[in-house]
Amino acid sequence: MHIPDGFLTPGVWAGASVLSAGALAGAAAKAKKTLQDRQVPALGVAAAFIFAAQMVNFPVAGGTSGHLLGGALAAVLLGPWNAFLVMAAVLVIQCLFFYDGGLTALGANVLNMAVIAPWVAYGAYKLFAGAGKNKSIRTAAVFAAAWLSVMAAALACTAEIVLSGSVPWSVALPAMAGWHALIGIGEGLITAVVVAFVRQHWSLPQGVSLHE
Repeated sequence: MHIPDGFLTPGVWAGASVLSAGALAGAAAKAKKTLQDRQVPALGVAAAFIFAAQMVNFPVAGGTSGHLLGGALAAVLLGPWNAFLVMAAVLVIQCLFFYDGGLTALGANVLNMAVIAPWVAYGAYKLFAGAGKNKSIRTAAVFAAAWLSVMAAALACTAEIVLSGSVPWSVALPAMAGWHALIGIGEGLITAVVVAFVRQHWSLPQGVSLHE
């Protein structure tokens, strides 16, 4: 899903960059108020896991690539604002040091995978899980949230490419939606398993919450 250089027009990547910068400002302000030192290791572990998962890429439509996102995993475990910081850090490192995703498209990639994916996942999880403590319902909610986060990010990516005139809707939408519907199933399964494992085995530091 990383968009390379040359696929977005200046208007599209500039607009996406402005939105991503606004999200960064909001996340930074939120972190300044609420993030504690004891929480940082949890963010680091999440970033390392997601970084490794995202490095496994395969080509899909229009020169873009598909891979596991991790936005839902970070959002469910750490909340959407912390998830943004984790995902944005991963994407910046990938872009600058591994050339995964274009520099001009960095704002769009951050918007799709660090803003849209975590917030869609978090909202979907809260909606589907509700206030109940039933493990089966929560696991199903995690799966659904992860799948929807992948689809939302893929659709946003598709829209940006199409609006830039790089690929027509008739080509980009079926390919991206089809591939990422399958990727979303894998994302949902992995996210559900990891979240269940963390809840059962990981003793989180005081002040770090698994967002219910």
